[in-house]
Amino acid sequence: MPVTMRDVSAMAGVSVSTVSHVVNNTRAVPDRTRQRVMDAIRSTGFMPNTIARSLKRAETRTLGLAIGDISNPYFTEVVHALEGAAVTAGYTLLLTDIGEDPDREVAALRALIGRRVDGLILSPSAEGGAEVIAHARRNNVPVVQIDRVADRDCDFVVARNSPDMRRLTLHLAALGHRRIGMLTGLPGLSSSKERIAGYRSALAEAGIALDPALMVPAASSHEPARAATHLLMELAEPPTALVASNNLMALGAMRALKDRGLAVPKDVALVAFDEFVWADLFQPRLTTVAQPCRLIGETAVKLLLDRIAEPDTPPRRIHLATTIHHRESCGCPPNAPPIA
Repeated sequence: MPVTMRDVSAMAGVSVSTVSHVVNNTRAVPDRTRQRVMDAIRSTGFMPNTIARSLKRAETRTLGLAIGDISNPYFTEVVHALEGAAVTAGYTLLLTDIGEDPDREVAALRALIGRRVDGLILSPSAEGGAEVIAHARRNNVPVVQIDRVADRDCDFVVARNSPDMRRLTLHLAALGHRRIGMLTGLPGLSSSKERIAGYRSALAEAGIALDPALMVPAASSHEPARAATHLLMELAEPPTALVASNNLMALGAMRALKDRGLAVPKDVALVAFDEFVWADLFQPRLTTVAQPCRLIGETAVKLLLDRIAEPDTPPRRIHLATTIHHRESCGCPPNAPPIA
């Protein structure tokens, strides 16, 4: 005879409704009580009938995730946080890598809708994001955007891109640099636009004339950034400092500078938006802006579950603070004070 919730409740010494709340994550249960229920579930071998429950509620307890580039360490950390938050809430996360390709993005959405996900977390592409979100709306699939924004009438959680790129660039100006190059990200992405805006704002504030030749597209990736850095260093007046708009572009810049026999920061200062786990292992250690990856993931899941529960609430637009890790690649000595 199959094990039932009543069997679990008898072993745990709690009501059947308490077992239901633990299994379905529908109400807060004290940690000690929850642990007794979970121990009873393991002891009895109870298996919740999730399929029947999903059909009854028209739910699948799954969330879709369409991410821009899973090979980027930033996205890897965010996905880890998203999955942990989803599992804690009793959901399974279905992941697809769209590779910054709008056609793959559309195909991913169709596949996830076909699997009847209860909601979608999306890092929208530059070209197809708005269309994908509109398609999701037509199919009554709630969406939360992360990292970049294609539709401001749709929930999103992103980092403060412009203000902290401004702080990073101003720091280089304060160190005396007047030729500050920038490796820019994929065109059309809100994050790329915001980081460019922060760079331009810093130059204006520092009284440095904007030189378009110092802003080179690097496609948010390693090899394009390597090629872009070579172009910058071949200018008649090359930059004395570089700002990379993400971690992969920082790696490309470092490779190009090494190709040319240039040392960081002696010959060229280098700073980057995006932290990565080995940033403080380089010599010199990299000065970076760190996005709150775990908080981005946890907040996105919360926003999506709230949207599923209350579909008619106004859109929520969340900008999270970043942290600047002040190290030596900018030209400052070890243990220098924080960047203002």
